[in-house]
Amino acid sequence: MAIIGIEIRIAHYPPYTSKYNPIEYRLFPHLSRVCQGAIFESVQTVQDLMAKATTRTGLNVFTTILDKSYQTGRKVAEDFKSNMKIVFDEFLPQWNYTAKPELQVI
Repeated sequence: MAIIGIEIRIAHYPPYTSKYNPIEYRLFPHLSRVCQGAIFESVQTVQDLMAKATTRTGLNVFTTILDKSYQTGRKVAEDFKSNMKIVFDEFLPQWNYTAKPELQVI
């Protein structure tokens, strides 16, 4: 197992609070507008529509299609949890935390 030594920050919005998510609140209405009445014939159609979402204040949408197949059912290395320090945020620690790997020389 190779350890890359990068901290990973995990931040979730608690259930039923997606209306406070700034991405959903500011982006989704514009995506809904450009998709209104459209028939999604292909993934490319959806990507093209999403890329058309703009606002007068400067919102631009960039899209990327990830067509890679990801393996399911992968297990983490046995020592993953013992080598990973979890630091909980002061604000909503049950939803927000950082995983900090301990560096090892391989």
